[in-house]
Amino acid sequence: MTIPEILSAFKTIAVVGLSDKPEKPSHSVSRYMLEAGYTIIPINPMHEQVFGLKCYPSLLHLPDDVKATVEIVNVFRKPVDVPPVVDETIAIGAKALWLQLGIIHEEAAEKARRHGISVVQNRCISVEHQRYFS
Repeated sequence: MTIPEILSAFKTIAVVGLSDKPEKPSHSVSRYMLEAGYTIIPINPMHEQVFGLKCYPSLLHLPDDVKATVEIVNVFRKPVDVPPVVDETIAIGAKALWLQLGIIHEEAAEKARRHGISVVQNRCISVEHQRYFS
């Protein structure tokens, strides 16, 4: 799928590494996506809530009914942390893996693709949304 297709078709985003600190990119990017009409599911073991939404320690800790709704997994973690996130993305059945600006992991991306998951690497989801939908 192309970036515009992903952003049009999928509206529920689990954000791995979402910070509660407004100065962090994960916070401002996710706030933008929330305001653009997307559902955000915070994933970060260091927080209980972000944006007043329950924060989960990992994708695997999501309740089954919430797991079933996740379409995009948006990752704000170092490249070395991506492979286990890909395994969790596959396990919950998400449709797309989005690695934010500066994050590239070819082996993990290929594994996701082999499982039918669309992959975007080294792109900011809010910048791409603004590019295609503003």
